[in-house]
Amino acid sequence: MAQRDPQSSSLHHEKRRYPRLEHNVPLKISSESGDILTETKNLSCAGAFCRMSMRLEPMTKLKVHLLLPLRKNDKPVTRKISCQGVVVRSHAVHGGEGFDTAIFFSDIAPKDSLTISEFVEGMMEKSNRHGKFN
Repeated sequence: MAQRDPQSSSLHHEKRRYPRLEHNVPLKISSESGDILTETKNLSCAGAFCRMSMRLEPMTKLKVHLLLPLRKNDKPVTRKISCQGVVVRSHAVHGGEGFDTAIFFSDIAPKDSLTISEFVEGMMEKSNRHGKFN
């Protein structure tokens, strides 16, 4: 059921608990079907949405490896985050150019979840200050 947003008279339909950032982050997914290299279309500390060359069935268990582009001491660094995931949704892209796939991070270290959350929030703040970046 939709809830009223106290700041406006419109109905609020967002069900997600965590902010989701539309940003491309390199992603390697490993399953029994093999490895897939792709990038996120959007990302949160709870999961990722990406386009894949092959369809994975919902509930497929995955090993997920993200390469987050961070800054440390004002220098660019890449932080590799590895976790377990599960496919929650996959559907063919119109025109047959792959499969849009939603992945839930089913087993992720709290520090890695926090790193993703800080990355998402930092990029959103940067976007709000400087305009769209992606």
